Amino acid sequence: MSPLLVVVLISAGVCAFTWIASLLTGATSWVDQMWSIAPIGYVWVFAGYADFANTRLDVMASLVTLWGVRLTYNLARKGGYTGVEYYRWAVLRDSMGRAQFQLFNFFFIVIYQNAILVLITLPAFIAYRDRAATPFGALDVLVVALFLACTLGETIADQQQWNFQRWKHDEVASGHTPSPQFLQSGLFRLSRHPNYFFELAQWWLFFLLGALAADSLFQWSVLGAFLLSVLFVGSTNFTEKITLSRYPEYAHYQRSTSAIVPWFSRTRAYDVQAL
Repeated sequence: MSPLLVVVLISAGVCAFTWIASLLTGATSWVDQMWSIAPIGYVWVFAGYADFANTRLDVMASLVTLWGVRLTYNLARKGGYTGVEYYRWAVLRDSMGRAQFQLFNFFFIVIYQNAILVLITLPAFIAYRDRAATPFGALDVLVVALFLACTLGETIADQQQWNFQRWKHDEVASGHTPSPQFLQSGLFRLSRHPNYFFELAQWWLFFLLGALAADSLFQWSVLGAFLLSVLFVGSTNFTEKITLSRYPEYAHYQRSTSAIVPWFSRTRAYDVQAL
């Protein structure tokens, strides 16, 4: 059986599980919980079909495992595995009729997002297909180093956001009004969503590893990184609409700071409290 077919079948099982679980529990965060887990299994399928004897595939699988462990830990400490639902789903549920939301749940949350989880791992299939064509070399090492740098960058961004949210929670618990209401320091001074930037960069670099195996950038596996980027742009726009409705001053932050790609501030941002 082709490893690609095995991955598709596993993904179909994941789709069935997340959809049925959402119906039984009324929660729609099951795909979020699988987001950092399923890709690990998919990439190791391709590495396993090469008998764990191909350096590039083994490295790719190890990188995705590192990515997944880090992301799983970050979700777990925020309560993502203890019944805490992603707040955006609740906003969407309240804005739709019950039948409409269930259609959205099935086609977008379950099918589309699980499809993306398969697509972003398919550079590993390209590396499997062309495993005898191009040996692991200096360019691969460079891409791996950049991937690890992005993993570190995302870890730092998530930790800065975690520290800020804990401080904000403590301020509210003490009867104080937090100021600022949203993080604007550290990496968030250069980008409103630096964690998104590093996340996307990792999967574009993962695509490059597959392209290096094929010795060509013109690979259909680019579809995964592209669709993930489109998803993140849409998610960012929706998230920021919610944030702006809660904090009107967020508009100034939007004008002064790049949305995703880190860049210098365009105007003087609000003074922020050192954390």
